[in-house]
Amino acid sequence: MAISRKISMSHDEAFPQGAFVVTDVEKVRDFDQSTADNFVQQLDKDTGLPLWEVGVHDADPMARKANRQITVKIAAEVQPVPPEAVPGTPFRPVEFEGLTATPYIDDKACKPAAPGERHRCRARIAYSFRATGMRAPSKGGGRSGGSTAGSNAAGSDGKAAA
Repeated sequence: MAISRKISMSHDEAFPQGAFVVTDVEKVRDFDQSTADNFVQQLDKDTGLPLWEVGVHDADPMARKANRQITVKIAAEVQPVPPEAVPGTPFRPVEFEGLTATPYIDDKACKPAAPGERHRCRARIAYSFRATGMRAPSKGGGRSGGSTAGSNAAGSDGKAAA
């Protein structure tokens, strides 16, 4: 069976009620290459491009509490720029381009059983999201509308999302 580990999807499939940027865009730290004194930005294994991350709020009211705030990693040569906030609010609706989700087992809630007790695993399937860019949605409310506008990107490589 030839099922890719990364599942390609549209923004609307991942965020049918829209999504909102809730953090600054930041460089992803390469924990294998970085030291306490030397920060090294992680590179995407497939493209070799630098990785950035941004915190995102999923606007779906049916989403579980643990799934409402996620991190999306973006592979881009320059730091992506989040869309502007809706006037009069702190909300920045966003639409992701080239979105993929990689499923994995989140076993942080799994603990060994105490002596004499049964193991109660609370592991769950979680998703790691990656994108090639982000932009303002073509429709209001954080929902995408299929626009083909390019990604916003700044020329700076300074401090910049999971």
